[in-house]
Amino acid sequence: MLIKKAVVNVIAAVGVIFCLALPAVAAVPAAVNDLIVAQLKSARADLDYKVVAESHLAGFYEVQVQGGPLLYVSADGKHFFDGNLYMVEPGQFVSIREMRLNQERKTLFASRTTEDMIIFKPQGATKAIMNVFTDVDCGYCRKLHQEVPQLNTMGIEVRYLAYPRAGIPSESYDKIATAWCAKDQQETLTRIKNREAVANKVCADNPVAEHFALGQRIGVTGTPAIVLMDGTLVPGYQPAASFAQMLGLTESGN
Repeated sequence: MLIKKAVVNVIAAVGVIFCLALPAVAAVPAAVNDLIVAQLKSARADLDYKVVAESHLAGFYEVQVQGGPLLYVSADGKHFFDGNLYMVEPGQFVSIREMRLNQERKTLFASRTTEDMIIFKPQGATKAIMNVFTDVDCGYCRKLHQEVPQLNTMGIEVRYLAYPRAGIPSESYDKIATAWCAKDQQETLTRIKNREAVANKVCADNPVAEHFALGQRIGVTGTPAIVLMDGTLVPGYQPAASFAQMLGLTESGN
């Protein structure tokens, strides 16, 4: 425990940088893939495994457990560990997982449809975009929503995706699904976030479950979680002025 705390403290002090380019890794040989999957299945046949790539740690491969963690598994499939793997660079520790997720998020949101999002657009030109995973029962999500008009004034478009922290099914799911099922989604979402009495009305084709699964896949663990178009994940609330600075904008949108 003391060693773990010491590592966490060093990471916090030195800084973890996620914007570096991820070094290329070799493809997984079919024989290694089959051996690793067979070994893991021999222990837990109820789980599904995908060998993603050769790890940057010699002799180990990245294996994604469907609906579970990323594992680092030895080439013979007999040993593994989970958690995060860091590269040691001059003046910093670099998270391999976050670099990979940054790339995945950037690619995803560059091509993903916005038809299933609730979007608050600036009146003028859009100068930056925030993709926000939100929960209507989250206090800081409500606080951020109150600043959406200010963000719009700066030229920032806010695109909402649903992330009910209580899971599915839950009362939070029913509330947020009601917003996505409403005829006026923006007004209904705002009313629910303002704690107004809105009767639950959950339609069968709402995208909340898909949003929730997507968030889990790309590293969302709480709300609000903001994904910028460069793939950066910003966890938690920050005031509008901070986002403007982060995005290279001023409060007037210049």
